[in-house]
Amino acid sequence: MNVDGADEAGWDLDPEDESRAVVEAVGRQLKLWRQAKGMRPAEFAAIMGYGENLIYKIERGARIPRPEFLDKADEVLDAGGKIAAMKTDLEQARYPKKVRDLAKLEAEAVELGAYSNHNLHGLLQTKEYTTALFEMRRPAYSHDQVERLVAARVAREAIFERSPAPSLTFVQEEVTLCRPVGGRMVLRRQLERLLEVGKLRNVEIQVMPTDRDDHAGMGGRIQILKFGDGSAVGRDEGQATNGPISDPKEIRILELRYGIIRAQALTPRESLAFIENALGET
Repeated sequence: MNVDGADEAGWDLDPEDESRAVVEAVGRQLKLWRQAKGMRPAEFAAIMGYGENLIYKIERGARIPRPEFLDKADEVLDAGGKIAAMKTDLEQARYPKKVRDLAKLEAEAVELGAYSNHNLHGLLQTKEYTTALFEMRRPAYSHDQVERLVAARVAREAIFERSPAPSLTFVQEEVTLCRPVGGRMVLRRQLERLLEVGKLRNVEIQVMPTDRDDHAGMGGRIQILKFGDGSAVGRDEGQATNGPISDPKEIRILELRYGIIRAQALTPRESLAFIENALGET
C-alpha cells in the first residue's frame, strides 16, 4: 500500500485555482458513493491501496484525483461508469491555470510562430526532455509539481493532431540541439522527435546557427499566435512586463522581428539536414 498516495493518486490543488469548485464537486460525489456503499474512509482506502489521509483530501476537494484513481473507485464502488465519467470534468483542472490558458489559445490558433534560444519550444519536447528541464529548476519543484507540469506540457502536443491543421513554425538556436538535457540518450530521442515533427506538412523547423553575426532575436524568446478572426496574441521576453501582447501595432512589430529571424536562420530543408548531422554526432 502507498502510505499517502501522494505520487500515484493525484495532484494537490492550488487554493486560488478557479477549478476548485469542479474538484470539490467531484470529491463530494466520491464521498456520497462511498457512503452509499457503506464504506468507512479507512476501509475504502485499504481496498483502493492508498492512505486514509489521501481519501479525505480528495473528498474535500484539496487534491485532484488521477484518471486511474477514478477508474478504480468506479469499480470498487460499483458506480457503473458514473465516477469514471468524471474524468472529463477534471481534465482541465489537472493542469496549472497558466498552462490551461496557453493550451486554450493553442487549440484555437490557426497559426503559431515561435523563436526559442535556451531550450526547445515546449510543443517540440519529448516527455523525457521536459521532465529533465523541470527537474533541474531551482528552487527545485517537488516531485508532485514536476509530474503535473510534465503531464500538462505533453497534453499540449495534441495541437499536432488537429484537423484542420494549424500552420506551425519554430526557430531554434543551435545550442538547443547540442545541450544534453537529461543525458545523451534523451538528447538523441529529442533530435529524432524534431526530425519526425519537422517532416509534417504543416510544420517548419528552422535552426539559427551560433555563428550568425546579425541576429534579430537577441532580445529573447518570442511567440505569436494568430486566430481565425484575424486577431493575434504575442509574447516577447524582451519587453519589461513579459505579459501577453494584443495591441495590433505591437503585434506587427513582433511579426516583423520574427520574419527577420526566420530569414536569418537556415531554411527548413537545411535545418533538417543540420538536425540529422547533430543526431549523428550525439
